[in-house]
Amino acid sequence: MDYSKTLTNNNKILCETREHRYQIQCTDDFTLKFALSGNEVYRLGRRELSIYPDSFLILNKGTQYTSKIDSQTPVEVFSIAYDQNFLNDFNNAYANTDSSLLDNPVALQTDFNETIYPFKGDMKFNITHLKNNIERGLQDELLINEYLHHSLINYHRIYQSEIFNKSEKLAFTNKKTRVEIMRRLNSAKEYMYTNYNKNVLLEDLAQHSCLSVNHLLRTFKQAFNSSPHQFLTQLRLQRAQLLLRGTEYSINDIVCMVGFECPSSFIRLFKNKYKTTPMKFRKLAA
Repeated sequence: MDYSKTLTNNNKILCETREHRYQIQCTDDFTLKFALSGNEVYRLGRRELSIYPDSFLILNKGTQYTSKIDSQTPVEVFSIAYDQNFLNDFNNAYANTDSSLLDNPVALQTDFNETIYPFKGDMKFNITHLKNNIERGLQDELLINEYLHHSLINYHRIYQSEIFNKSEKLAFTNKKTRVEIMRRLNSAKEYMYTNYNKNVLLEDLAQHSCLSVNHLLRTFKQAFNSSPHQFLTQLRLQRAQLLLRGTEYSINDIVCMVGFECPSSFIRLFKNKYKTTPMKFRKLAA
């Protein structure tokens, strides 16, 4: 179901099903972007970020970008754009203790790392319920805004986990250095999210993240508790899950589509990860 909803407080919700679309835009507000089915590719300057149903993207206010969909199957796109007043009020409340809210509120950071984040847990639960309720005819703006408020809470928790908590694992004493290295490591992660189905070379990954090969290997392991190769393998298995659940492609086709070279090694890795074979997983998902 396609709809565009602007609330009284100017928060906006958009749901569209798109095919073969190329669009140049600039965000008016802080925005959460989801691809609930299929895949949408965003280009921010020289960066290319690709989102699937297991990931989402944030764009800060004023960001110029192009979005592209080149798919044989429709892509369901869902986005939330937050009015600046609503966002400022949330940030002030989130950044301060209850006793200080009426005194001198300290603004929370409002420009966030524009990167790909995992779409799971409370964030996925909240967005799924919001979308389902709107499609059932929900008109209660109080309840809708509560959903939007909880989406911001969930995003802040994910941001804390993906940026600050992981940066604390890095073996650097200077906080600014840790955050900068984390930003570069997220660039490496973005590259794998977008190019997981291709032959990803370690040298290309290091160049994209502006780190030396050995620096990348050492710090990536510290931050994500896995090597780049292990991370890429797990990502390919996640993408295979989506295809097994949502398409009728054969196992051999899926092996090629997610970047594995050998069906037997794919089946072995899938079984080790999910404790079942790809074929049994597909039957259970159906």
